[in-house]
Amino acid sequence: MNSIFPALRTPRTASAAFALAVAMAASPAAQAEKADKDKPTNIEANRMSSDDARRISIFEGNVVLTKGTILVRADRITVRQDPEGFQISVATGNPARFRQKRDGKDEWIDGDALTIEIDDKRERIDLREQAHLMRDKDEVRGDAISIDQRSEFFSVLSGKSVTSASNPEGRVHAVIQPKKPDEPGAAPAGAGSGSAAPSSIPPSAAPKKQAR
Repeated sequence: MNSIFPALRTPRTASAAFALAVAMAASPAAQAEKADKDKPTNIEANRMSSDDARRISIFEGNVVLTKGTILVRADRITVRQDPEGFQISVATGNPARFRQKRDGKDEWIDGDALTIEIDDKRERIDLREQAHLMRDKDEVRGDAISIDQRSEFFSVLSGKSVTSASNPEGRVHAVIQPKKPDEPGAAPAGAGSGSAAPSSIPPSAAPKKQAR
């Protein structure tokens, strides 16, 4: 199995193609840490300004945001709260960095991009411009990456922020590592081999010879 996917069909179908590849490589029950959404948001920064009327707070200078297992490091983070109390945090940096533990596993999701948005209500994380994501040893790069925290479903888009001399069209690049038989997402032994094990009939079920 090839572990490198340097080019996925067309720029606009890259998200569906990669989402399928990740779904095949990942454990069906894999999810981001579920308890994070109920944890308080803690932020440290060099400066802070707040507009209570608009429910917006701005943090600048070596900003560190933590929320349960979520960790974000950025130059600037803006936190907006909607009337229902849900928060949307937008982090910017060169790049901003993100990390979150996977639910029930000693594994982490790591990402970086010029802009990272965390939407508590939609339980979604968006990495935009020069987006890069790693999960275990799998890796993907694109112009934008969206993560559904409820299902850990990924979608990736190509774009101009990832263009280079070797990638003039800014196409998505993914590395999917082969899985060992005992790793999550690996196919069961013998699956897809095209042959089935011969069945055995217990003596009691074997057809009896008729008397002549």
